[in-house]
Amino acid sequence: MILEKSLLSSLLGRAMASGADFAEIFAEHTRHGLMQEAGGKVDEITNRLISGVGIRVLKGTRSVYASTSDTSYSGLMRCAARVADVLGESGEGVSIRLEERLFPNIHAIRRVTADVSNKEQADILHMAYQAAVGYDQEIVQTQARLLNVDRNILIANSEGLLTEDRQVRTRLSVTAIASNGSENQSGICGPGRRMGMEMFDLIDPEETGREAARQAVTMLHAGYCPAGRMMVAIENGFGGVIFHEACGHSLEATSVATGRSQFSGKLGQKIASDKVTAIDDGTEPNSWGSNNIDDEGHPTQKNVLIENGILKSYLVDRLGGRRMEMEPNGCGRRQDYHFEPTSRMSNTYIANGTDDRKEIISSMEYGLYAKAMGGGSVNPVTGEFNFAVLEGYMVRNGEICEPVRGASLIGKGSEILLNIDRVGSNLESAQGMCGSASGSIPTNVGQPLIRVSSITVGGR
Repeated sequence: MILEKSLLSSLLGRAMASGADFAEIFAEHTRHGLMQEAGGKVDEITNRLISGVGIRVLKGTRSVYASTSDTSYSGLMRCAARVADVLGESGEGVSIRLEERLFPNIHAIRRVTADVSNKEQADILHMAYQAAVGYDQEIVQTQARLLNVDRNILIANSEGLLTEDRQVRTRLSVTAIASNGSENQSGICGPGRRMGMEMFDLIDPEETGREAARQAVTMLHAGYCPAGRMMVAIENGFGGVIFHEACGHSLEATSVATGRSQFSGKLGQKIASDKVTAIDDGTEPNSWGSNNIDDEGHPTQKNVLIENGILKSYLVDRLGGRRMEMEPNGCGRRQDYHFEPTSRMSNTYIANGTDDRKEIISSMEYGLYAKAMGGGSVNPVTGEFNFAVLEGYMVRNGEICEPVRGASLIGKGSEILLNIDRVGSNLESAQGMCGSASGSIPTNVGQPLIRVSSITVGGR
């Protein structure tokens, strides 16, 4: 155990001494490992440790949070006193009796990456690197990175909860740059899992490298995308980033509870096409965004956000739940102990539909096929977004034609949900890091191939 039970009880009691009605301790001991290859050799091996404690008190909907890397008795007591003193109210000492609770581990780990030799890790990294370099003579630069995280957390609170969890993640990322001498284009592929090195029983490092290179070379030879309002088919996997950013953040209590969301007050209302069912599921075994418990100690859940177009639920953390008078549903997350938890997504996706993939494309007289999406920006209050298309193709008379670059999708989350008129059945997920008020956390995005009847496409 990261901290002794008796110390935790004392800290909680001190934190609540000035009138708080809830107190929580979050302790963490996390190791981050990174190996990188560039220029044909491993040029970076780093390991860093994050270790510290965060203490939070609540009184109604008021929250006070402080953190420290000083885990001595005196250092932790000073931290607990800081949050108590902010409330500045008179109170009596509180006695907290903690009972340890063990949650089921649904994410079995067979080979913790930190226990695997540097040579074995370097061999896998080199396979991915060489596959990208050797894909085509136009590949002029490649970088391959192998990331591993071993996160150990402890949560104790004034309701008597004491629990721990260990979270192991591994990710391989390859970036390739193609050049014709006058201009460059890049491609990226970055699979990850809540696994150790057994991830590579499922993921081929060479295929990861080839995919990054293929995308770069394809876009190097692409013309520019025309601009205008048109029909767009968005492929599975990372195509789900549009729902994640343009709609998902607007369903988090962080925005909803304060009325800063396009979907505030719309539970039970139709907000999407009948074809759209959207889910956030933190229980998927070994998925990149999964956990046994969230960072507030609640077991993760499968939350149906939208069902056949109807808004069914929000993502609710403890503080957001107080503001909304709703129960938390396992989505309180944070980057590390420096951050107070907020409501966040885990593995968020549009569920499979029934439309045939071939028909989705063949029914398009003219439009854009977005095979791979990139990053973008969104305003959670209005839902207005702008996302880059990393790999796109024009569609004419039901056929996928020439590749195009420079495309972007511009719109509003509430509008795109209503304009989805086809949902395929080839659901896949892709991995990313999501930044928000409580830092950067691992999340999955996903969807099957979908079609949007009309959306603004930025281009030339």
